[in-house]
Order: sequence, then structure tokens, then C-alpha cells
Amino acid sequence: MFKRIPSHIGVIPDGNRRWAEREGMEKKDGYQKGLPPGFRLFELLVQHGVKEATFYGFTRDNNKRAVEQRQAFTQACIDAVQLLKNRDANLLVIGNDKSSAFPDALKPYANKRVMFKEGGININFLVNYDWEWDLNTAFETGSKIASAQIPRVDLLIRWGGRRRLSGFLPVQSVYADFYIVNEYWPDFQDKHFLDALSWYQDCDVTLGG
Repeated sequence: MFKRIPSHIGVIPDGNRRWAEREGMEKKDGYQKGLPPGFRLFELLVQHGVKEATFYGFTRDNNKRAVEQRQAFTQACIDAVQLLKNRDANLLVIGNDKSSAFPDALKPYANKRVMFKEGGININFLVNYDWEWDLNTAFETGSKIASAQIPRVDLLIRWGGRRRLSGFLPVQSVYADFYIVNEYWPDFQDKHFLDALSWYQDCDVTLGG
């Protein structure tokens, strides 16, 4: 169906709180509603032969939100990993696990790749991620950035209509093509992903050359 499939797709699943407010719920209630779309997208990624995908979980800045929201998005991240354990995937959770905001339940997967079942697609999950922490790791250690295991992003898809990077893997996203979906993440449809792939077919990938 598609001649060009991006090797690595970045996913910013935004709009959970706005979706909850629109539906008459509390803001915190939107995060759990984002789990089914995530696994439907997972199925589509595998179906279309995408080798790697990075999902934005939550950032250090997100911890500025109300306590009940922090608890809700943290639990959603934990639940997502628990569900992923039943799929064929290689998980890498990237984030500052030395911070109290990093969930204890995800520390066994922190900053190292773990294979679930038969493996297959690489799934990266940014949890308590901070771009400054990522880059400063290289200066502090005299080695590599914290997310060095993650390759360059080919296509970055953001739901929720916002047109900003929000600190998502700034090094790997330097040449990413950026596709915006106006619908909120809990309103995910297969069409959103397929439209992004269709749009990507005409992108002129020169990497500056």
C-alpha cells in the first residue's frame, strides 16, 4: 500500500485533558482513555512494518500539574507497560529514574532495552523525560546523551492540534517530518495514522543534502 515506510516514528499523544473536559469529565480521567488508542496504534505499526516507535509518556514539566493529574498519568504509563508485556516488543523506557517522579514499577525497564515475548518492534517510552537531563548527561559523563540508544526519528506524529515539539527527543528529531492530527488522542482513528503515512510518501528526505 505504501512504498515508503519510516523506520522510526515518534508519537506525541496529546489532548487527553482537553478530551476529558469536552466529555464532562475531570482532566485526570483522560489519561486512561489514551491506553486503547496506544495499543491500536501499536497494532498498525507492526502491521505496516515500522521497526521502531517512541511514545511520549510524561515529562519533568508535566509534574507541575495538579497532584491527581500526576498520579493519573503516572499510573497510565505503568498500565501501558504492563499491557505491553503481553505483546511481542522490545521496550526501552527513557527518563530520569533518579527522580522521585519516576515510578518505581518502571525502574526494571529504565534506560535499558527489555524483550517481551518474541520481541520484534522496538518501543521506546519517554517517562519523566526532560530534554535538558538528556543532553546534560553527555556533559556530565563525558560520553553520550541519555537517549543515545534511540535512533533518528523519521516521522513525528502529534495528536491534539498543537504545533510544537514540547522537548521531544530534540537530537533525534532534528530532521523529522512533523505531521499534526487535530483530533485529541483519545479520539484516535486508524485513518489518522494512515493519513500520516500517505502524507509521508511525498516528503523530500534530504537530511540537509
